[in-house]
Amino acid sequence: MIDEILVILSNTLASMVPLVLAGVGEIITERSGVVNIGLEGIFMASAFTAAVVTFYTGNPYLGLLVGLLVGLLAGTLHGAISVYLRGDQIIAGVGFNSLAYGLSLLGLVSLWHSHGSSPPVNKMPMLTVGRLSIPPLSIVAVLVGIIAWWWLYKTPSGLRLRACGEDPRAAEAMGVNVNRTRFYATVIGAGLTGLGGAYLVVGWIGQFTKFISAGRGFIALANVAFSNWNPLMAIVGGILFGLFDALAIYAPIKIQESTGRIITAESNLFRTIPYLATLIVVTLIMKKVKAPRALGKPYIKE
Repeated sequence: MIDEILVILSNTLASMVPLVLAGVGEIITERSGVVNIGLEGIFMASAFTAAVVTFYTGNPYLGLLVGLLVGLLAGTLHGAISVYLRGDQIIAGVGFNSLAYGLSLLGLVSLWHSHGSSPPVNKMPMLTVGRLSIPPLSIVAVLVGIIAWWWLYKTPSGLRLRACGEDPRAAEAMGVNVNRTRFYATVIGAGLTGLGGAYLVVGWIGQFTKFISAGRGFIALANVAFSNWNPLMAIVGGILFGLFDALAIYAPIKIQESTGRIITAESNLFRTIPYLATLIVVTLIMKKVKAPRALGKPYIKE
């Protein structure tokens, strides 16, 4: 019984990393007034580049770094379109999702002549505490959430960033460069998402697959609403959604072991658990959350 609990806990910690990193990153972005729904695309792009770099160098840490850089570049693109060009933020995010998905599949076929997955690549080693295996980035993700909360709520620069998302004209009157603040917040948020996408390959799965993001970008967006734009609650939300994901993996395996029957179609039914849980949670809490007042509204200086 204890071993089973430890397995579920280990899988939960592994699954929560991208959800927490992307959720906290998007909170920073949205607190400034910019919405980026292109998290799914950033996951795909950073995961693919991390797989490519790790495959050819054998160094998963270098792959993780490149995934982070891809996220920063994606944030730069989205920030330029949303903040300085005043483009539609939703359309920009949807467009990047489609672009990243298409390019990653094209690269998968071009490099490895596969329509499904890349060859296995090296992964970062797990930390072992007793009989519990802990991904190193799970600790990093929790620390990122704590630091982000402290920055947003306990520092003058965090107050200025939140002011840009609540009342940009008042922030401008206090001497804050609203567009620059929003741009940097978008880049930081996308960088954290890129780190989570690279982790999917070099910290968890060990190869790139065409469905590697599996809707986690949208679950991370749900985590933002669940947390009411609070990074500390985003950690809790990431663990909760990670638990649902872990149960979706563990339940069919356990049933198969206990009954001796090979589960095929039923396993797909279990895989819907995280998404159904996301829909239920978002439905229950959406009326109680309060988004930044200027979220998604381009700022035009008078």
